[in-house]
Amino acid sequence: MFTDPEAVARYAEGPPRNVPGFADLQRMATLLIAERAPEDASVLVVGAGGGLELKVFAQSQPQWRFDGVDPSAEMLKLAEATLGSLMSRVHLHHGYIDVAPEGPFDAAACLLTLHFVSPDERARLIREIRRRLKPGAPLVVAHLSFPRSEAGRATWLSRYVSFAVSSGVAPDKAANARAAIDAQLPILSPEQDEAILRDNGFTDVTLFYMGFTFRGWVAYAGG
Repeated sequence: MFTDPEAVARYAEGPPRNVPGFADLQRMATLLIAERAPEDASVLVVGAGGGLELKVFAQSQPQWRFDGVDPSAEMLKLAEATLGSLMSRVHLHHGYIDVAPEGPFDAAACLLTLHFVSPDERARLIREIRRRLKPGAPLVVAHLSFPRSEAGRATWLSRYVSFAVSSGVAPDKAANARAAIDAQLPILSPEQDEAILRDNGFTDVTLFYMGFTFRGWVAYAGG
């Protein structure tokens, strides 16, 4: 979907309908970064295509500067359109984490992205983010994360569908999204997600958000 121009054009409609408290999640991410980052912070955003969180961050903090990374050229075009004049403080990079500047950055965010990444590559991605952060810098992540047992998975995916339908998504489209998530995404349990952060350079891993199938953590780059 991230290479289909029509799907990309509709992307901004999806997160508010599928992610409980999506706007507040972005606002909380901003506040968690601001707790530790300076007023003129340099922030790395991984999975920046679409530009939704970049726009919220930039509007909330007029002195922050950003580097955003995404493997989809179409999504980066959408980010440019979404950001408009705010692009003056943003550099976008087409590719994976390896194309990101070395930093060191004052903070990083990775929202609604890690559930697309395999466990091994996820660990490498977290290590590469850590390598680009100053000691003590915050990392905010949020993505699909729920128990991996068959019964638990079925329950949480049913709740995903129920929320989407209650938000106005057509039942057949919500069911198709559930089937795609179940078949294609390498979703980990919350315990596994926390372990990946701890094992790859981050400390004080703390859950700050839970919305049905989605969870979010803040963690800090170890010294």
